[in-house]
Amino acid sequence: MEKDNKDLIWEEIKTEHLIQNQWIDFRQSAYRFPDGSVFEPYYSYSRRDYVVIVASDTEGRYILVRQFRQGIKEVTNEFPAGGIERADGKEYGKIDAAEDALEAAKRELLEETGYRSDEWQHLITVPSNATIADNYAHIYRACNSVKVSDQDLDTTEFLNVGLYSADEIEKMIKDGEFQQAVHIMAWLLSLRRR
Repeated sequence: MEKDNKDLIWEEIKTEHLIQNQWIDFRQSAYRFPDGSVFEPYYSYSRRDYVVIVASDTEGRYILVRQFRQGIKEVTNEFPAGGIERADGKEYGKIDAAEDALEAAKRELLEETGYRSDEWQHLITVPSNATIADNYAHIYRACNSVKVSDQDLDTTEFLNVGLYSADEIEKMIKDGEFQQAVHIMAWLLSLRRR
């Protein structure tokens, strides 16, 4: 059965850029609904696409990072992750990528953890938060990663690296100590693709 989405599409009729700088494009918009009524404000933002890497070492331990996340004001356990570099230096927008997602994943794993892998698998690319954001998360699995260097962190990155078993990650998720939703999805997908 073919889906007809014409009766579901909203028409953006007005947009105001509340904050638009090199880091984010935060917008307030008005939309016309399929029934002709108009509602505002809807808020949305643009950020650059990013990668999340479910990486394991040669002994089958998973490589996690611990870092402070200002949104929830807590230190989190999560997989290595980071933005896809852009040629224009901006942190948002769909064009002007300076590297592809796999290159970004390899770079981020090495920079954040000092590990490198030659065994990569793309798991999925999904909207990061389709309700309010237009960026995508590119999820990868990296197996048999080997420590080849020290970390090479950005000036705003302060993180520790640890190696964990699958059971330890499951316990962290259950205990609310592994709090990034996209990272939990990445974990569950990686388990299905073994």
